[in-house]
Amino acid sequence: MDDWWRRVVEVTPPADHRIVLAAGLVAVLVIAWSTTWRFARHVVTVVHEGSHGLVALLAGRSLSGIRLHSDSSGLTVSRGKPHGFGMVATLFAGYVGPGLLGLLAAWVLGTGHAIGMLWGLLVLLGLLLLQIRNLYGLWVVMVSAAILVAVTGWLPASWQSGFAYVVAWFLLLAGPWSVVDLQRSRNRGRGRTSDPDQLARMTWPGGGVWAALMLAVDVGCLVVGARLLFLR
Repeated sequence: MDDWWRRVVEVTPPADHRIVLAAGLVAVLVIAWSTTWRFARHVVTVVHEGSHGLVALLAGRSLSGIRLHSDSSGLTVSRGKPHGFGMVATLFAGYVGPGLLGLLAAWVLGTGHAIGMLWGLLVLLGLLLLQIRNLYGLWVVMVSAAILVAVTGWLPASWQSGFAYVVAWFLLLAGPWSVVDLQRSRNRGRGRTSDPDQLARMTWPGGGVWAALMLAVDVGCLVVGARLLFLR
């Protein structure tokens, strides 16, 4: 146990800027290539729905469960007032969740705790698993956790650090990309049940304004996160 804890809190040497840049390019390829994005977007959905659930609990709502679907959509059900700050915050959290988690990951990497960051993500997946209410969602979370277990259990520290940088870049980039993808669907007349459109029905700003706010948060996280990744 002591050896395991030492590995988790171990401070890794600063990554060369070329490694940081290469990790970013890998993340870009994963998102830009439709074949890999088809699978990777499920990870974004996990973070999206997990963000809904976390903020719902923080806002004092009762979380009923989370479902993840094969088309990479998801559903987080919480009970409480159908309007007000708690509901607005819960709906807003989904599309900014990946960017904010990526920013947190970049900050942790900046402190030199790449391996600890991966274990932190594994703990979050374990907590999320308790709220999953369908078999496909269980499968997605378990596969994601299995990949992290394999990386942290079998790869050398240098490879774990590189993988951690890829994950951080992926989250930072996937945040704004998901909002842009959503807006394309909205422009085609789809996605009218999306988070921005639900927010528009309970507040005075329109869905486009809410989508722009979400994009602004994600872009801000990307800019600050990228600076943190290169700073060390």
